[in-house]
Amino acid sequence: MTTMTPPRTRRAPYAVGDLVTGTSYVQPEDRASEQPEEITGHIVQVGSGWDGIDAAQAYVWVRLASGREQQALIRDIRKVTT
Repeated sequence: MTTMTPPRTRRAPYAVGDLVTGTSYVQPEDRASEQPEEITGHIVQVGSGWDGIDAAQAYVWVRLASGREQQALIRDIRKVTT
């Protein structure tokens, strides 16, 4: 009898509540009126793109101190260690 192991899925490198810093992401069609900016805040939502599908576009939403939220690609942020 052979036991099948379930496929391993990769988890997102960030979780809701993590404090991160980096650069915000601006959709290409919005770049005429908005530019990426340096951000620091807590992750409030983990987006799509994790398990190798669209991994280059994997993103999170970050809540800034002002209360505003910004989208950021995982490749453009890093955890803040306290």
